[in-house]
Amino acid sequence: MSTSKTIIGSVSAPAEQEVNRTSRVMTANMKAFLIFLGILLGVGLAWELAVKVKMMSPLIPAPSLILANGFELIRNPFYIKGMNDVGIGMHLLSSIGRVMIGFLMAAVVAVPLGFLIGMSEVLSKAIDPFIQVLRPVSPLAWLPIGLALFQDAENTAVFVIFISSVWPILLNAIFGVRNIPMTYLNVARTLEASRWMIVSKVYLPATFPQIVTGLRISLGVAWVVIIAAEMLVGGRGIGYFVWNEWNNLNIANIIVCIVLIGLVGIVLDRLLSLVEKRVKYES
Repeated sequence: MSTSKTIIGSVSAPAEQEVNRTSRVMTANMKAFLIFLGILLGVGLAWELAVKVKMMSPLIPAPSLILANGFELIRNPFYIKGMNDVGIGMHLLSSIGRVMIGFLMAAVVAVPLGFLIGMSEVLSKAIDPFIQVLRPVSPLAWLPIGLALFQDAENTAVFVIFISSVWPILLNAIFGVRNIPMTYLNVARTLEASRWMIVSKVYLPATFPQIVTGLRISLGVAWVVIIAAEMLVGGRGIGYFVWNEWNNLNIANIIVCIVLIGLVGIVLDRLLSLVEKRVKYES
């Protein structure tokens, strides 16, 4: 009888610990959310008061006006009334489309190229100076080159996204290949695996977590860059919309756009974060 009680107690203890841990996490999350709301409301009220008593520039809108403008913008975000008269949702879709095209092109180029460079020590050392020189260059410095090459705003924006996206993916792919434990490769060679088998069964699974990390960083960089690129090349897009609103001195709409840009960035990052968690493994 005492033995069965001991077994039951040993089984229930971990379950009780898990419940307590989940409860602590939920409590911490609730506290964090309440603090977040408090900060948001406090800053909003202070901002509103500062505008009312004219402590800020006349260009700076009150939070109440920003909320009103935001409601108007998202109430009907996908309308099209003319070439330059479209809803903010259409501008966001245009920007996301450009980012996806440039990002996917960069991934298609950088992943296999990273494998080739990483698998050869000589090639890695030969290519490294080019990477180190070109990687720190601001993506917007490539914008005139893109305009000269394509003479088209749409293709130039995609080109800038490609250039900005390629480096994180390439570097992470090279790093992942170069840091595969030699034990894995020695076992594969001992089993007389073919070159293709080593690449597909050893290199790719071992480097995939590092590649996904590079993709996540790259997508974040691409989303940041597209805003500035669209301000310069014009056309439909959220960056163009922000610049156009500045020309109209509509700061309230600009702030709404900033929030929307941040929210879209969070969604894109979280999507790749989920993939990253799925492919990571504990060593």
